[in-house]
Amino acid sequence: MTAKIIDGKVLSKKVMKSLEPRIASLKEKGIIPGLSVIIVGEDPASLSYVTSKGKACERLGIGSETIMLKEDTPQKDLLAIIENLNTNTRVHGILVQLPLPSQIDENTVLEAINSEKDVDGFSPVNMGRLISGQDCFAPATPSGVMEMLARSKINPEGKHAVIIGRSNIVGKPMAALLMQKKKGANATVTLCHSRTKNIPDITKQADILISAIGKPNFVTADMVKPGAVVIDIGINRVDDDTREKGYCIVGDVDFEAVKEVASAITPVPGGVGRMTIAMLMKSTVQAAENTL
Repeated sequence: MTAKIIDGKVLSKKVMKSLEPRIASLKEKGIIPGLSVIIVGEDPASLSYVTSKGKACERLGIGSETIMLKEDTPQKDLLAIIENLNTNTRVHGILVQLPLPSQIDENTVLEAINSEKDVDGFSPVNMGRLISGQDCFAPATPSGVMEMLARSKINPEGKHAVIIGRSNIVGKPMAALLMQKKKGANATVTLCHSRTKNIPDITKQADILISAIGKPNFVTADMVKPGAVVIDIGINRVDDDTREKGYCIVGDVDFEAVKEVASAITPVPGGVGRMTIAMLMKSTVQAAENTL
């Protein structure tokens, strides 16, 4: 058995296409969805991600602004910028690229973003709404996974979903989305992390296995139940002298081996990462629609 490939390139294009009439309708009403992204420092991975967001906005006709700040920017300066964006009616979405330098407290910054403009879904208000099952902006990557499952006709209801990784950005909100009491969710969720004992024994029970720990090829074929759906959120740079850049990008899953065991699997690159951008665009459009 060779797994079906859940193609993030194809699915993300479908999401982006579905946003076009919504954006056109907003523009007819004089509203251009606007996204402001703040990046502090020059982390290459963050810069690459921010560039991708800008290109996606341009393709869709969404207003896009990237605010580049120096690595040593004081926290008070960042908070002042966020406050200005909170009151700017042309800005519907605000995103502060994480991680932040050590002199800036991440929680303070996330709390400062207006929850109605928190399109990344990381503020305590939106996290609380997510846990309690209310409408909210959910983090883009877990939302992208849910969209991939739905568009691939993979229903989590009644299934055992195992997540490896408990970050606030992916693991925890992923668990919350999967256990929601609504259509397209209703899974039984187990969340594994660095203190979990006998992780392979748990992953082999998963109908849906999701990895988000940032360890190259951590998930091997013997950790996967035959026929399971495997979602690889990891993006890892591995040295490779055969490549012009000197490295290659791989996921948390040993793709070549696991695809022979799983029923469906996401590749890296070309999987969840593409959906993350698409879902951010979707949240920005929703934020603009919420102002009507």
